[in-house]
Amino acid sequence: MSTKKPRKIHTQEFKAEALKLAQKIGVAAAARELNLYESQLYNWRSSTEKKSNTTSREAELAAEVARLKRQLAEQAEDLAIPKKGGHLLREEPKVARFEFILEHQHRFSLKRMVEVLKVSRSGYYTWRQNGMTLSPRAIKRAARDVLIKASFDDSKKRNGARRIQQDLADNDCKADIKTIMDSMSRQCLVPKAAKKFKVTTDSNHKHPVAPNLLEQNFTANAPNLKWAGDITYLYTNEGWLYLAVIIDLYSRTVVGWSMASRMTSELVCDALRMALFRRSFPTGVIVHSDRGSQYCANDYRALLQKHQLVQSMSRKGNCWDNACVESFFHTLKVEALQDEPLMTRDQMRQAVFEYIEVDYNRTRRHSALGYLSPENFELKNSA
Repeated sequence: MSTKKPRKIHTQEFKAEALKLAQKIGVAAAARELNLYESQLYNWRSSTEKKSNTTSREAELAAEVARLKRQLAEQAEDLAIPKKGGHLLREEPKVARFEFILEHQHRFSLKRMVEVLKVSRSGYYTWRQNGMTLSPRAIKRAARDVLIKASFDDSKKRNGARRIQQDLADNDCKADIKTIMDSMSRQCLVPKAAKKFKVTTDSNHKHPVAPNLLEQNFTANAPNLKWAGDITYLYTNEGWLYLAVIIDLYSRTVVGWSMASRMTSELVCDALRMALFRRSFPTGVIVHSDRGSQYCANDYRALLQKHQLVQSMSRKGNCWDNACVESFFHTLKVEALQDEPLMTRDQMRQAVFEYIEVDYNRTRRHSALGYLSPENFELKNSA
């Protein structure tokens, strides 16, 4: 007898950000990235459109048409390149593609040709400088450079040598760390650098606090045994935006999140509600946080009690008692925000949404998980 799969419930906040992602990359792509059905996104969009006026709809359609026109122009060039060079691409792979680029450098952009033909710009220039011939070793190195740059670009310039090494291994290409580092240096591939972070928790209040049940033991043998949450500040050109998250310490998955312009207890309650929805309302989970007033508020404590969750809190002024969440916030700001131009609150919300739902949970390799992403770690260990 088959067990009915529990229905996933998504908050209005999640739906709004998912629709923005669908508008940006298309419904089909967004559905794949967020592990949703396309019909869900269409239904959500239909409901939202009923509330919008004709002017805003016309503006959205104009933006979508402009995006599609740009996409069609790029695709037309991509299709024209292999069609024009098909007779060359059937010959010796690397040299033939370089010859095609040289022949058509005035017709197509170099950037587009090296992307479509899967060669590196540096390899092409080296070929021209060396009398338009490549040694077997140079061909092998150029091919490896392409794979390394592809892995680096796919990670949105976040991956260092060790994560790239895992990507190459998954594609049956073994390379040691020094070789990858040399290739990255040669191609000027510099991952986004880390910066120090500081703790900004305000625990000066008279609310009751819970005991520290974790005691810096951030491991769990199964999902929904230990959750950890916290709030961080995100600066925008419209003022602060506050982000609250809930992380399952078993797989480091962000199971709940919420963003708002005010740091209230409702912010952390919304993040906890999303975690409960997504994990089908488990009971007995240890939910750890710092001693911030939002986590000591009556409505948050009542929500924990209602769903039979166990509250745990860090010691006063000790950020290491909640190191996993602090580390996530640090990673988020380094990899997704620190090199970006100043954003509006809405732009910041979309950037954070995409990082959590598309990059971090689904694809970012985590060193504590054997360089698997949180989602792949859960899939592998639930099989």
